[in-house]
Amino acid sequence: MPKTWTAFTTLSDKEQAEALGLAIEEMDPEPMGVGVFEIEDGSGMSEVGGYFTEAPDEVALALLAAAYGAKPFVVSKVPDTDWVDKVRRELTPVEAGRFFVYGSHDADKIPDSAVPLLIEAAMAFGTGHHGTTQGCLEALDRLATEGFIGKHVADIGCGTAVLAMGAACLWPDMIIASDIDEVAVEVAEANVRANNLSDKVTCVVAAGFENPELHARAPYDLVFANILKQPLIDLAPDMASHIAPGGYAILSGILTWQADEVVEVYTAQGMPQLRRDTIGEWVTLTLQRSQ
Repeated sequence: MPKTWTAFTTLSDKEQAEALGLAIEEMDPEPMGVGVFEIEDGSGMSEVGGYFTEAPDEVALALLAAAYGAKPFVVSKVPDTDWVDKVRRELTPVEAGRFFVYGSHDADKIPDSAVPLLIEAAMAFGTGHHGTTQGCLEALDRLATEGFIGKHVADIGCGTAVLAMGAACLWPDMIIASDIDEVAVEVAEANVRANNLSDKVTCVVAAGFENPELHARAPYDLVFANILKQPLIDLAPDMASHIAPGGYAILSGILTWQADEVVEVYTAQGMPQLRRDTIGEWVTLTLQRSQ
């Protein structure tokens, strides 16, 4: 099993924390993952962490900490762990509206009235345990409950494709899911097959809407984009041009303090906010393109 090292620090400026996270991604050896989180203790501090399969360059980390006004990094070697087994034991099913997101080890817990979505523990990102994914599923459930029927639906930055699969379970028309990461698309395709939805969900590699198949299926009446603040802002003009008048966008990957900026950008594109929902430190926005 591969060795893992972690490097964590804290700092008070949120924008500096995000910038430091981006800088860590450029390190050599590069991390296998980077996280930036606001510490929920009222202190206003943010935590920045990197995960490495090789020992990180502690001199480079010290320089980065000094450059971004952070405390010195704490570097630790993580004991060998069967992470898939750990996730399987610790991740319990999630209910988000009518949806029940579960691993196969919890198949006996599916409520009779639920729409089940199987995501295996080995593919844990996007299981529904993250506030962004849960928020998007709840927004989807609410739209459907209000009578909306999605005929042209896209999931941009799909990850595990759990949102695309949720839509596919509700409506008869084909859903398209895309991600910039080829590995993510392979994961999405595996999940689609595991849920017997291969005839309902198409997965493609794309940055935003930059794929011929995505263009061909536009305009959309619903688009999911559960990514991050800056990619969402960059995507706003394309989002507006690919959504039909009256169509909806469900956006997440947005921290509470970032939501106003995202709303402002999309409102300028003719897509004002209909609803804002918060789970923990994460916001899900439901927007509607002007008629």
